[in-house]
Amino acid sequence: DPTNPHEVGYYDTPGSAYGVVVCGDYAYVADDYSGLRVISVSDPTNPHEVGYYDTPGSAYGVVVCGDYAYVADGWAGLRVISISDPTNPQEVGYYDTPGYAYGVAVSGDYAYVADEDAGLRVISVSDPTNPQEVGYYDTPGYAYGVAVSGNCAYVADHWAGLRVVSVSDPTNPQEVGYYDTPDEAWGVAVSGNCAYVADYDAGLRIIEFYGHGIEERFQPTVTGSRQRATIVRSTLFLSRKLSAVSSEPVLLLDITGRKVMELKPGENDVRHIPPGVYFIRGGSSIQRKACFEHSPKVVITK
Repeated sequence: DPTNPHEVGYYDTPGSAYGVVVCGDYAYVADDYSGLRVISVSDPTNPHEVGYYDTPGSAYGVVVCGDYAYVADGWAGLRVISISDPTNPQEVGYYDTPGYAYGVAVSGDYAYVADEDAGLRVISVSDPTNPQEVGYYDTPGYAYGVAVSGNCAYVADHWAGLRVVSVSDPTNPQEVGYYDTPDEAWGVAVSGNCAYVADYDAGLRIIEFYGHGIEERFQPTVTGSRQRATIVRSTLFLSRKLSAVSSEPVLLLDITGRKVMELKPGENDVRHIPPGVYFIRGGSSIQRKACFEHSPKVVITK
């Protein structure tokens, strides 16, 4: 009953469980420094470990395809583990990605790795014993999660939101659209015409797309310390990054620099504010005739 979920069993893995996938009677857990753990869930009320492989890095993501588990292993890149015998997993190959591998998806002969500041890496696994990179797309943010559906890879790109990358040619991935989520995108799943994004303090965001994805032509200037606020249905969502810029209050100002209201982290009701262009500034830097060139801008419409 999805309206009343309740726990029926658990297994306390030895490390810090970051990722999981279920295949048949087994759950495969990416368990940080404790590597890949194989848990029998044939009896969900009594899960128990039947095997493990201690990967060299920090296991953050895992996906299973056929007789292999593909592990995003932090600084150790992509590890390919044979699970033909789940009680005795063994590494058969690896590819040391240039960044820090956090997420992985497999489609056909390719593994797609979310490689933090190195973006999306496309690895041929047609020969699992000898994975080789064939292409990449350097996303503007930090790639932490990835899902593949059809000819597109959907990347949870931290402060840069959801990026939609065409992989119709795996040797030349190209971004075809994006959606700037309110907070920090860490994980993503795709089903039908929707992407489901785990967006940190902003919770679950459901993004609908058509064809190749979200059609956005504008490419924003990218900086590592980007700060944003987003208005949805007369609610201004203040990113936790903005609220942490200063110990002073965060204020919403009109075009003249006049204080309109004080903002709090999370949701702010702006239904009472007239339509127009406004700016957000940390309280310690407010000046009536301030220059707003580098201030986050929001547009309120009715």
